Amino acid sequence: MKIGIIGAGNIGGNLTRRLTALGHEVSVANSRGPQTLTALAEETGAKPVTASEAAKGAQVVVVTVPLKAVPDLPTGFLDGAAEGVAVIDTGNYYPQRDGRIAAIEDGLPESRWTEQRIGHPVIKAFNGTYAQDILDRGRPQGTPDRQALPVAGDDPAAKQAVRDLIDELGFDTVDGGGLDDSWRQQPGTPVYGNRGDADAVVKALAEASPERTAEFRA
Repeated sequence: MKIGIIGAGNIGGNLTRRLTALGHEVSVANSRGPQTLTALAEETGAKPVTASEAAKGAQVVVVTVPLKAVPDLPTGFLDGAAEGVAVIDTGNYYPQRDGRIAAIEDGLPESRWTEQRIGHPVIKAFNGTYAQDILDRGRPQGTPDRQALPVAGDDPAAKQAVRDLIDELGFDTVDGGGLDDSWRQQPGTPVYGNRGDADAVVKALAEASPERTAEFRA
């Protein structure tokens, strides 16, 4: 599968490592230019590109940049993606880093905000996952207590594509509902950082409160 990854930090870098190891054709971009991705490209075989080029022909695009950087993504960066492309949003709103975003403070789900900025539906996944777990905690299907990740989004086909990819990475998934329900997996909720199995993740999603915790408010 052709996959574009925009953002080469902890999550983006480790997804690049795992997805190339699984045989996917990965293009990776960051805000500083492909010349700064030489080491990651040599390590993984991924193709370093600009953010404008990362989605070209891609069936899956991962947007894994700080929320404050989402409005700076190139206009039309998804125009060359494959038809029906699944766009994964791994982002979280951290006001200490991102500044105050009034709409999110007023209750708009973080991934809905991102979707509005990029002009394309997104699937929220990996936002509460420890980056190192992507490398270390994947297990074969059917392994007892296999770690599960919540996945939220409105497009059933795109959501299933993302769930299948996560399964390939070695994790179970739990359907977190539509994007309007994705607040259940935002920072400060019981599922955020949760390493439990599918049953634990279902329980954590059910116990979430829409009220943002003080730690994650501006």
